Amino acid sequence: MHINLPEKRYYGIGEVAKAFGVNTSLIRFWEKEFDILKPKKNAKGNRKFTPDDIKNLKFIYHLVKERGFTLEGAKTHLKEEKKQALDTFEIISKLEHVKNQLIKIKQHL
Repeated sequence: MHINLPEKRYYGIGEVAKAFGVNTSLIRFWEKEFDILKPKKNAKGNRKFTPDDIKNLKFIYHLVKERGFTLEGAKTHLKEEKKQALDTFEIISKLEHVKNQLIKIKQHL
């Protein structure tokens, strides 16, 4: 899944929810359920997600929405294989992005 967000230091919860195509309540729920999600909060209490939070959200989205893991299954998967799973997911995401770019180039030829 490719998330279309501009490069910034912090993202609001509305931006993040829109990019993932989910409700803000789901993002807040995942924040409570998964320990790896720790967005910063400003004085008003608004959540500000960092690029690392976005990577973690992509991985959680991939496990839960695309691969069909239950929340407990996703939590277990993250705890047992956190580093390796995140690295593998990041590599696959980059390769999919390269593939999409190559397909666009091929279409323009």
